[in-house]
Amino acid sequence: MSMTDTTGATRAAGQASYGFRAARRLGGIGVSEILAIGARAQAMGGDVIVLAAGEPDLPTPAHIREAAAAAVEAGATRYAPLTGTAALKAAIIAKHARDNRLDLTPANIIVGSGAKQVIHNALMATLDEGDEVIVPAPFWTSYLDQVALAGGRVVSPRMRAEDGFRLTPEALAAAITPKTRWLILNAPSNPCGAVYSASDLKALAAVLCDHPQVWVLSDDIYEHIIYDGRRFATMAEAAPDLADRVLTVNGVSKAYAMTGWRIGWGAGPAPLIQAMAAVQSQSTSGAATPSQAAAAAALDGPQEVLADHLAVFDRRRRLVTAGLDAIDGISCPAPDGAFYAFADIGGLIGRTTRSGTRLGDDRAVARWLLDEARIALVPGAAFGSPGHLRLSFAAADEVLRQAIERIGAAVADLPA
Repeated sequence: MSMTDTTGATRAAGQASYGFRAARRLGGIGVSEILAIGARAQAMGGDVIVLAAGEPDLPTPAHIREAAAAAVEAGATRYAPLTGTAALKAAIIAKHARDNRLDLTPANIIVGSGAKQVIHNALMATLDEGDEVIVPAPFWTSYLDQVALAGGRVVSPRMRAEDGFRLTPEALAAAITPKTRWLILNAPSNPCGAVYSASDLKALAAVLCDHPQVWVLSDDIYEHIIYDGRRFATMAEAAPDLADRVLTVNGVSKAYAMTGWRIGWGAGPAPLIQAMAAVQSQSTSGAATPSQAAAAAALDGPQEVLADHLAVFDRRRRLVTAGLDAIDGISCPAPDGAFYAFADIGGLIGRTTRSGTRLGDDRAVARWLLDEARIALVPGAAFGSPGHLRLSFAAADEVLRQAIERIGAAVADLPA
């Protein structure tokens, strides 16, 4: 039974008992596997170490919290404008000019309740039944279900570790058909930390120039979490000739440690933003007003916090990848960005535990580690890349050390 089967069984029982009928569009779509693993770990209680979710343990910086409190005290507790407050839009425009050399206007921006909602808005606003979306694997799990909910179909070329898990121009060209509507490009990548240089993006843009029906959704949520002196590049900046069909998605959740504030945005051509606004107007309307004040403070305020957070993540990156790489049967190169270790566990698959359970795939390994070592990780199959495990190192150093020790002890206890 998979980790999500319990939810499916409960849903089926509910349908039989109460006559509930789910919409056909939900066929095959359930709760995110990442969330399901986290829920199972929480239900186990005790000393389970949960490294499944991508949520920094760092506190939201004080000046951001203070800005939100001041906004509340000033009466900013009413509905916000549909596509974002003027103050936050101005901060987003300034951020993109400063960091990405993009020239935007308020008409180019929509603010949503997290970057996930912005992506959902874009797909719902643009996909018709049967339209195709290229999502290179490994991928963030929600892309697939969001495309399916919008009536689209995912085309997912699998990227190779030897290419840094980056999409190549050849793979992109092979994936495009007359039905292709979007390419979703996430970098730094969740789950593998892949980073694209400006030249990498220019090479992909050269392919897209021959396919004017294909737009690019550039998910830049990990923009500021990039290591070893690499420079971040985004498609609208690297290929300005393509900018009139690029949606740049970003937010404050990861770099500024503001996951619970739920603020993300999209920056793109005004007609697309208008269509996305129509979708949002019938779902959540404007994002929470105090959260928008906090996000504006994050973007306009002192940016030293980004370097401070990056230093913490980099230290943890080295701790975790070195620790995992030293375990027999696991290979774990250091990621170029984001805060996930994406470990190749091919040396564990096929082995048998002392209780006689065969570790037939990465999901079986993840279940075994949760049951035996009380560590919650996400199998690579959830990201379209079987044979891997994803470990979030956005947790305290001591927690990460303990997790590595538990994984090492469990693997060492496997029969030869």
